[in-house]
Amino acid sequence: MSINATLFVQAIVFLILVWFTMTFVWPPIAKALDERAQKIADGLAAADRARTELAAADQRVKQELAAASNETANRLADAERRAQAIIEEAKARATEEGNKIVAAARAEAEQQAIAAREALREQVAALAVKGAEQILRKEVNAGVHADLLNRLKTEL
Repeated sequence: MSINATLFVQAIVFLILVWFTMTFVWPPIAKALDERAQKIADGLAAADRARTELAAADQRVKQELAAASNETANRLADAERRAQAIIEEAKARATEEGNKIVAAARAEAEQQAIAAREALREQVAALAVKGAEQILRKEVNAGVHADLLNRLKTEL
């Protein structure tokens, strides 16, 4: 065989090999490469979506924390106002109750003073009668001299 025939046969075998590779080998490899490229693109897109969703979620968390902080501050302020109102109400009730107790004590003291004055008048009247008896050296009848004794009591 001559070199030209060998080159010609080798060229034909090469062309058959190229045809076979292009027909049977290359499409599955190209398909696998395309699928792999698509998976990479999908993964990058998913990563970008995840980054934006993470940023949005982070923003929502900040907003929720701010809202919760404001709500907590408002509730604390309300609780402090309620506590202050309860304290003021308790002070008012205590003052009112104290005033009632003082008024009752004053009334009771006044009644006791009146009773003590009456008892003292009675005792003074009795002492005056005894003194008069001793001065006159005779017994003074309380029933007969009731008017005189009553005037004496009122004068004392």
